[in-house]
Amino acid sequence: MYGFKAVKFDGKGTARKALDTLEDYTPAYAWIDDVAVVSRNHLGFLSIQSTWSADGEIAADTGWGLLTGGLVGMLFGPGGAAAGAAMGGGFGSMMGLVDETAFDDPVLSDFAKSLDRNSSALILVGEQPTIDDFASAVEPLGGEIVSTDIDEKDIKALRKVLKHSS
Repeated sequence: MYGFKAVKFDGKGTARKALDTLEDYTPAYAWIDDVAVVSRNHLGFLSIQSTWSADGEIAADTGWGLLTGGLVGMLFGPGGAAAGAAMGGGFGSMMGLVDETAFDDPVLSDFAKSLDRNSSALILVGEQPTIDDFASAVEPLGGEIVSTDIDEKDIKALRKVLKHSS
């Protein structure tokens, strides 16, 4: 089973500060490099930071960081295209993902719509034990938690599209 978990915060820099706190934890969380940080400034501009963009290769067993970034790009669509520069060169071709892979989940749609001005979120997509560990780690940080299950067929389709967009 797979899941999506996001923690929304007030303040455009709050999610980044929360991630910095988590990165200092010892021993390191196995999922720490797979988390995306999404923020919307007071003007409404979107910023997406994902560690997967530092890894130029997309393998058949595409990593969770790339899948998280791919899903984030899909959720925020063309409105987030300006933020795509931070996500790596494959973002433009990945936008075709919206047509090819549809995550018909109202929780995901509502989450994307709910990221208001001057707010931010930490986002992770992964297997359920990883999502549970992430939830345990972020709960003490405050914020509003948004979660939903993701079907295996959707994960496979997302991997396929991301692999072909490279």
